[in-house]
Amino acid sequence: MDDVVKHERWAIGLVSFVLGFMVITQYKMTQDNIQENIRLQRTGDLVAQLKDAEQEKDALLKQIDQLRANGNGSEPDESLRRKAALTNVKGPGVTVLIEDSSKPIQSGENPNLYVIHDEDILRIVNELRAGGAEALAINDQRLNGTSEIRCSGPTITVNGKVYGAPAVIESLVMYYNKDLLKEAPKTFAELEELAKDSKYAFAGEDGKTTAFLADWTNFYYAYGLLAGNGGYVFGQNGKDAKDIGLANDGSITGVNYAKSWYEKWPKGMQDTEGAANLIQTQFQEGKTAAIIDGPWKAQAFKDAKVNYGVATIPTLPNGKEYSAFGGGKAWIIPSSTKNLEGAQKFVDFLVSTEQQKAFYDATNEIPANTEARSYAEGKNDELTTAVIKQFKNAQPMPNISQMSAVWEPAANMLFDAVSGKKDAKTAADDAVTLIKETIKQKFGE
Repeated sequence: MDDVVKHERWAIGLVSFVLGFMVITQYKMTQDNIQENIRLQRTGDLVAQLKDAEQEKDALLKQIDQLRANGNGSEPDESLRRKAALTNVKGPGVTVLIEDSSKPIQSGENPNLYVIHDEDILRIVNELRAGGAEALAINDQRLNGTSEIRCSGPTITVNGKVYGAPAVIESLVMYYNKDLLKEAPKTFAELEELAKDSKYAFAGEDGKTTAFLADWTNFYYAYGLLAGNGGYVFGQNGKDAKDIGLANDGSITGVNYAKSWYEKWPKGMQDTEGAANLIQTQFQEGKTAAIIDGPWKAQAFKDAKVNYGVATIPTLPNGKEYSAFGGGKAWIIPSSTKNLEGAQKFVDFLVSTEQQKAFYDATNEIPANTEARSYAEGKNDELTTAVIKQFKNAQPMPNISQMSAVWEPAANMLFDAVSGKKDAKTAADDAVTLIKETIKQKFGE
């Protein structure tokens, strides 16, 4: 009898445990679904708000045109003046301060991920409007129905007013080991020939070489390869987000060429997180003759006592230049600055020709000021000369918000293709499809 009771109790306990587990699992799934639905709903709400704002803007513009056409000298009503940001407003408000990340840039990471972009500001503006804000201003620039917020290289403009002064320019270059090479390779054909040399064989992986390395699963680094073959991100010099050129014949050619190198490289080069460290280690240990990287790497190579040289990136197999993204840094005045006039005068002082020269002498960073840049070029420094020459062939990164939808799909495209997960065309087509879907979801286009 006791055994029966024990078995019944055990069975009841087991059933209770299973039921409890099922309840907990169901609860978690329900919560996850709720959160996902909330996220999707929020995205839909923002898209709807954007469309409403655009319709409101169009209506206001039509009313303005009508008032102008009437020419009766009457003043527009108060509501129109308020919406057009022509009236002073009073009431409770909030101040939002946003700043670039102070976190050190990790090896191989895109520096643009650490700075504020127009999309970040637009998100905040949309959230404030969704919360009921009736009047908004950015650095004392009042927003109205026709206001524009956009990136322009290293600066952000609001209503056409620039909030950043260009300081220095940057571009990817080629580093080479002078103990291994008498002179810098000038073509990728030379790099391909170099890869046949057995002294660059990678230990532990037969048939693999580290003669030349580049982090081409990182879209920031690989873009020059695609662009040099005729690929592009957005049409009309980066302004037309409806025209995406990452799946055209040129881009596919570039991706396939990258794949041909990954077939020669160690398996670790496909590690999207660790490839940058592998490249740096191999170069610093004298096992790699040439790499592609930015001027920010020079100090690390100096510290490692590498006898390195710097040159422009070799020409591609088609004879065209490697058209990497051109970048830079800018002086920015925070909106919280108490003495804006004094701050502006200080920035004007910093970007003056003489101070840009002095800044170069102190830091070796290439001035954005063209007169100071000529001065820097006259110093005959290898890194300076290479960056300036490479910058001439660089392409400006698209300065529209839709660029935020490109980075991850483009990186996935490169990894899927070079790893053999997908052929280049399929990987490119899938990336473009995802970019278009993301843009539609985020921007309603």
